[in-house]
Amino acid sequence: MGQRSAIEWTDATWNPVTGCTRISAGCDNCYAATLASRLLKDIYLARAPEVDSDITRRDPFAVRLWPERLHDPLRWRDARHIFVNSMSDLFHRDVPSPFVRQIFEVMLQAPWHTYQVLTKRPSRARRFVEQNHDLFENGFVPAHVWIGTSVENQAVVHRIRQLRQVPATVRFLSCEPLIGPLTFDPVGLDWVIVGGESGIRRRLMDSEWVRAIRDLCQRAGVPFFFKQWGGRTPKAGGRELDGIEWNEMPGRAELSRKGA
Repeated sequence: MGQRSAIEWTDATWNPVTGCTRISAGCDNCYAATLASRLLKDIYLARAPEVDSDITRRDPFAVRLWPERLHDPLRWRDARHIFVNSMSDLFHRDVPSPFVRQIFEVMLQAPWHTYQVLTKRPSRARRFVEQNHDLFENGFVPAHVWIGTSVENQAVVHRIRQLRQVPATVRFLSCEPLIGPLTFDPVGLDWVIVGGESGIRRRLMDSEWVRAIRDLCQRAGVPFFFKQWGGRTPKAGGRELDGIEWNEMPGRAELSRKGA
């Protein structure tokens, strides 16, 4: 059940897995959990959870597998940027490694797309790639599959170090929702996304936090994408920073050369 996406930095979403659990402060107002509990509740509860219990059966955001969606990218002939598991985390502990492998096999079979895999669990991503090195030429995830991690404040900046350890050609960072000041070394990163929080319980984002990250990226020559200030709705806060819409994205040709 893939679909065109309104997310500014991607074209489509692909969800062969749904569901997750909160792991840090950035999860407190998770949009995916809200969707699962409201608009998608009946659809998700009709599917048995991967880890079956009285609690998970009643939880629409428990991890669920959707193998019938596995081959969707093979049917999409026009090249797309595809956000993988926008309603989950591919490297959640409840997602079986054989199923993660099947998802990667599809991504490798359809290299005309660019896949954006975003996780809050980069340490498991590293272990998966190392344990399945036979999937990847030279043991590295190829340039059309981007591996990223979410970092919402300084408390979880260690995820960037863990991301750098993933044997991947392209690594990116999502600082959304940015809920505190953040400083880091952009070396080894190919793209940085920043955005404020949406929803009625949103936490405000300080403009100086955004400028600091933008300046880090500029000095390092890393593309910087400013998604939103945040607001009651995703589009409410606007996208301009200092009068400019910063929507830089890595070029596929450049990244392909990097992986050559």
